[in-house]
Amino acid sequence: MNGRTDAVSAVRDFLRSEAAGGIILMAAAALAMIAANGPLAPAYHDVLAYPTGPTLEAAKGPMTVHLWINDGLMAVFFLLVGLEIKRELVDGELSSRRARRLPFVAAAAGMIMPAAVYLVCAGRTPGLAAGWAIPAATDIAFAVGVLALLGDRIPASLKLFLVTVAIVDDMGAVAIIALVYTVGVELAWLTIAAGILAVLVMVNRRGVTTLWPYLAGFALLWFALFQSGVHATIAGVLTALVVPTRTGVEPVEPVEPVEPVDMPLLRLEHALHPPVAYAIVPLFGFANAGVSLAGIGPADLLSPLPLAIAGGLFLGKQIGIFAGILLAVRLGLARKPRGASWMQIYGIALLCGIGFTMSLFIGALAFPGQGQLVEQAKIGILLGSLLSGLAGFLVLRLAAHR
Repeated sequence: MNGRTDAVSAVRDFLRSEAAGGIILMAAAALAMIAANGPLAPAYHDVLAYPTGPTLEAAKGPMTVHLWINDGLMAVFFLLVGLEIKRELVDGELSSRRARRLPFVAAAAGMIMPAAVYLVCAGRTPGLAAGWAIPAATDIAFAVGVLALLGDRIPASLKLFLVTVAIVDDMGAVAIIALVYTVGVELAWLTIAAGILAVLVMVNRRGVTTLWPYLAGFALLWFALFQSGVHATIAGVLTALVVPTRTGVEPVEPVEPVEPVDMPLLRLEHALHPPVAYAIVPLFGFANAGVSLAGIGPADLLSPLPLAIAGGLFLGKQIGIFAGILLAVRLGLARKPRGASWMQIYGIALLCGIGFTMSLFIGALAFPGQGQLVEQAKIGILLGSLLSGLAGFLVLRLAAHR
């Protein structure tokens, strides 16, 4: 019983942490908008563009505050994401084939439909097709932060389902970043990165459970990937895959569930949660959500790029995820979350349209060096996420009353 109680407590702590982080992220985004549209706007942009040095990669020039946040600190965020993905695959909601069905179906449909809506709206406009993946991911922190405002009105099974779908979503987003938004690869540095990863795998195979070799390898892997042209944040996910989940020798592949006692992966995950949730992600939001609204009118909001992103997040997400869940349940492939009504499931599908962190991140990758398009993308992301969050909250609140 103690093991089961500890597992339930860990899930509750996780949800509380994500909820608090989501609320802080909302505040950071609001502060960014205030800073970018007030008398502090010049200082806001100057601080982000401030060169801190050194020049780690010639094509990117001197390291700036903005570059350190997006390419450096976000690698730690992706390390945490990778740890969560591995934990779910090894000993969590995705550890069995049956348990994977509904989250995978929902997440896949929730990535395909937003991309389709985006391409319908903007695909024919020259230069915009590259942004098709911007509305494809769900922001866990923001979505769970909205759920926190509803308190106990939402079944715990539905909260856990939302987190699981968002984690599968992250897996897809990481794959997209690695495969689609990587250009001009330097094979020599990529070979060095592969060698570093191979050493980390050997360290894992030898049963090393001390965390510092993996963290040192993470730093070296980040530098090699930064030089290679593959986005350096992928180093976080790759390192997470070789962090041991138990205290003895283990294979890298998923294994039978084990008692979560002194697991190296859990130790690192718990250590990273506070700084990532309360500092790194809000800092990223503050650095990337600030968009000037000066001179922006209804015509600008209805231009192809913002409209396509907002439509993908608000319409594509809810249609894809709700239809995917409904189809999977009706075909007998999976069961709907226990204790949840269809109206509540629809509310969760709406909340999945909050794509803040990952969408901002992919938006910067989709239009490199095109500041105007990146700013337009931010408008669409903020609009689509805001609509999804408000609509999801209202639907779930109404469903709770019923």
